[in-house]
Amino acid sequence: MVGDVINIRSRDGGEFDCYLVTPEDNVPVPAIVLASAVHGVDADIRAIADEFAAHGFIAAAPDLFWRSIPGPLSRDDDRAAQRSQPRLEKIKVGERDMADTLAYLGTLPKFNDRAAAMGLCYGGPYAILGPKRLGYAAGISCHGTQMLDYIQELDGVGESICIIWGDQDHRAPVEVLNAYRGIPSRMKNVEVHIFPGVRHGYMMRGSSKAFDHDTRDFSMARALAILEDLRGERVSQSLRHGS
Repeated sequence: MVGDVINIRSRDGGEFDCYLVTPEDNVPVPAIVLASAVHGVDADIRAIADEFAAHGFIAAAPDLFWRSIPGPLSRDDDRAAQRSQPRLEKIKVGERDMADTLAYLGTLPKFNDRAAAMGLCYGGPYAILGPKRLGYAAGISCHGTQMLDYIQELDGVGESICIIWGDQDHRAPVEVLNAYRGIPSRMKNVEVHIFPGVRHGYMMRGSSKAFDHDTRDFSMARALAILEDLRGERVSQSLRHGS
């Protein structure tokens, strides 16, 4: 199943690209929005989106770097430039793009108004920020970075959140893992999985050194289970945002 690159109108003015894949069935289904790593919506991200669509869900992967580095969705040559920009500030700005992507999905007849935010690497914090204040019904983080800066954002979140790392992830040192390990004991909606010997970037088939087949399969299975839980009656846009 192959998707299309569409344009989404930004609340800030202008438009940004988004890779969108929709299932063939016309029954309204949940969606998953992929917040990518710094290298953008590359072949790995598109393959993940295609896989979700093959399981019957809508999948979208917006370009979160369109303001600073205009151009194609995937820009491997610009990784260094993206990393050098203020990370927390850029993630904050990207919240608007994640919200605008969700709003666009709300115009699709196939969407049941319930979506999960799935962050990979750089995009990891959106697994928390999405349910916290952007209207998402769940969040999944796979080898997320900068996560210690967002641990307090979990307070008050009642939606399902799944956070997954390997214990050899150089972007999630032991103090980060230890800070998150105890959260499920006090927040039953949050699950944290830490796999031994797994490195940063385990989801990415294009990363020959880091890719871990078993951990990727586990992550996809958990994400699919969360999406299955989001099936059901169509929830109105106004109810979802509490307006």
